Amino acid sequence: MWNQPYRKDDVESGSRPLYPMMLESPQLRWAFIRKIYSILTIQLLLTIAVAAVVVTYHPIALFFSTTGAGLALYIVLIITPFIVLCPLYYYHQKHPVNYLLLGLFTVALAFVVGLTCAFTNGKVILESVILTAAVVISLTLYTFWAAKRGHDFNFLGPFLFGAVMVLMIFALIQVLFPLGRISVMIYGCLASIIFCGYIIYDTDNLIKRYTYDEYIWAAVALYLDVINLFLAILTIFRAADT
Repeated sequence: MWNQPYRKDDVESGSRPLYPMMLESPQLRWAFIRKIYSILTIQLLLTIAVAAVVVTYHPIALFFSTTGAGLALYIVLIITPFIVLCPLYYYHQKHPVNYLLLGLFTVALAFVVGLTCAFTNGKVILESVILTAAVVISLTLYTFWAAKRGHDFNFLGPFLFGAVMVLMIFALIQVLFPLGRISVMIYGCLASIIFCGYIIYDTDNLIKRYTYDEYIWAAVALYLDVINLFLAILTIFRAADT
């Protein structure tokens, strides 16, 4: 293994640091990154599978939209991910409980995504998926490129947190006092920009700051970034389509 020739173009060879002044082993960090993206891929595939069932099997959507029990269950599904985060924080290093809780967290959000898509035009969903995938891949590659050249995005944290607070207040106002289609599109655009920032911020943390036992939290952060970006883009296209 040690006699293999050094290849300058081998990004994951482990011989080159991911960013300047890197003190830890590049091999270990690359293994950690691959683990996170493997978990994230499984989460996204599970989300697609659950959402596809909800969208294609119409009685599920009708149950949630036309019955009191369905509405109550929908509220439970929205609350469940926030509830699961508490035990997930406590057991995030305990295998396999951490994976079971992560699965529950993912399935609950997948149902919410599926129910959102169930009442959306298929063309709008496809456009949102393609644009989300393009943005996520582009921003991920950009962050790795920028980190390698010494750029640090840790400063984004406080600004993004403040922006999310503003976005939540905006959403609450929109629910209580609907401001129309233009307002919905503005909300979707703001949310898209904010979660694009979070993708860069969390990817930068994945490269530099997450410890090796925080793989669950790293996967959860990136998964939430992707899902929220998708829902924001879906909101824009839905408003434009009406």
